[in-house]
Amino acid sequence: MSLTLKDVQVAADRLRGNILMTPCTYARTLSQITGAEVFLKFENLQFTASFKERGALNKLLSLSTAERRRGVIAMSAGNHAQGVAYHAKRLGIPAVIVMPRHTPNVKVEHTRAHGAEVILFGDAFDDAKSHTKKLAGKRKLTLVHPYDDELVMAGQGTIALEMIEQQPALETLIVPIGGGGLISGIAVAAKGVKPNIEIAGVQSERFPAMRQLIQRKPVECARYTVAEGIAVKNPGKLTRRIVEKLVSDILLVGEGELEDAILLLLQVEKTVVEGAGAAGLAALLKNKSRFRKKKVGLLLSGGNIDLMILSSIIQRGLARNGQLVRLRVETRDVPGELARVSAILGQTGGNIVEVHHQRAFSTRPLQTAMVDFILQTRGLDHLDEIVTALKSASYHVSLPDRDTAPRR
Repeated sequence: MSLTLKDVQVAADRLRGNILMTPCTYARTLSQITGAEVFLKFENLQFTASFKERGALNKLLSLSTAERRRGVIAMSAGNHAQGVAYHAKRLGIPAVIVMPRHTPNVKVEHTRAHGAEVILFGDAFDDAKSHTKKLAGKRKLTLVHPYDDELVMAGQGTIALEMIEQQPALETLIVPIGGGGLISGIAVAAKGVKPNIEIAGVQSERFPAMRQLIQRKPVECARYTVAEGIAVKNPGKLTRRIVEKLVSDILLVGEGELEDAILLLLQVEKTVVEGAGAAGLAALLKNKSRFRKKKVGLLLSGGNIDLMILSSIIQRGLARNGQLVRLRVETRDVPGELARVSAILGQTGGNIVEVHHQRAFSTRPLQTAMVDFILQTRGLDHLDEIVTALKSASYHVSLPDRDTAPRR
């Protein structure tokens, strides 16, 4: 490995005063839930709401006067784009950013707002990557790679120096992996300061490229994950070598687990994270026994999530927890019956959000109606009370959404 602790320490000196030293605090409720001692590093509090500023700025500050004058180019699914665009503008460096067409709008618009020229190209990060390399040569721009660059990795590694300074007793760091720049910098820095600390990686089950490469398996990825910030099919060559040497394991998490972790951080910590930013907590929740009683540092790597996606995650999460539920009630199709059912729901404290009264599209006998109630409840125990009250009044009740039925 050519990246060293000294490189990260130099980056820390270079970045001091230009980057926020984000809090790394004990999370009492999450510790109770997981059985570990959990410490959260709030990189979503950086100005561009992501750790990516660190590596981008470290690279930009290393450029020669001639390179600054010509400008830089970067490919990014969003957070690296904003970090490059923001600090390039601060330093008076022209910046071109190539982003996949389906990048969340919040990331695209924020990048443009920082003054960069934004080019939307391809359906995935790797499409944008190939186009970026062509443009860099054609326009003689310096590439600021999002992960496979030692200066970028060194900048990201400053997070580990801060975490260990803020919480010296940390035993394990769980770090999201896309291209590998973040975990590589963190692993080199953390192991350099504290050799016995464990570094565990986490990837989406739909984009497990780094894990597959290390296991010498063919890389097979899906087209989409809610953790689009780590949706990388071709991790770095430099980063792969570091991960193979210093990272103990790469854990995988599913889409529902990522959504649950986003919602839990919103509910418990009152902080907004994107899918990649919630990956560490998702892995901890999925592997409680492995990390029980350990002092675990989780990196909330970014908070740039599209509001429509966040809204859907909240509603889907409430549905899984039984706080938002669809009840189907079979009733007689006679005057006053809908009011009677609604009264029972009101008496039990269920809040009716929507009502769909179905007569025609049914195979049930005539004078029978199927009524779907969208309800807000206090949770699963309250839902049980509502269902019991309806059944006691001789109504047939079902939960039609079998795949998203409330779980305990």
